[in-house]
Amino acid sequence: MSIPASMSLKTETGARGARTVLVIDDSETIRAHVASILRGAGYEVLEASDGLMGAFTIRERASDLCLVICDINMPRLDGLEMLEVLRGQYPKLPILMLTTESRVDKVERAKKAGAKAWIIKPFKPELLVEAVTKLTALPESPSRIPSP
Repeated sequence: MSIPASMSLKTETGARGARTVLVIDDSETIRAHVASILRGAGYEVLEASDGLMGAFTIRERASDLCLVICDINMPRLDGLEMLEVLRGQYPKLPILMLTTESRVDKVERAKKAGAKAWIIKPFKPELLVEAVTKLTALPESPSRIPSP
């Protein structure tokens, strides 16, 4: 996958842990809100502004990630397409879809591609932290996923 040199990877380190979550959303406000909540819960956060940058980040940083939180409707490569492209390469990396979408066909498509959870925006911060905590504690989801 070719990523333009002008694209940058934003990394913010949480104060209390080495658990790293990638947040993929085209809304800077949503990314900042989710990142703030997760940093407050002790997670490190990486951010990507669309599915293409998310796919690049996963490929570059898979061994650092314990979870990906992804929107669906984004430019260039939407969240479902990104999930379908990468799922076979990172089968143990849990994906939580965080979206305004509630259509059954989209939920089923995401499940089929390997999404482990689905939260509808707007959301309560405690619901997000609870879901992230459960997903990162799954025995089949080690905190560090080896790169392919």
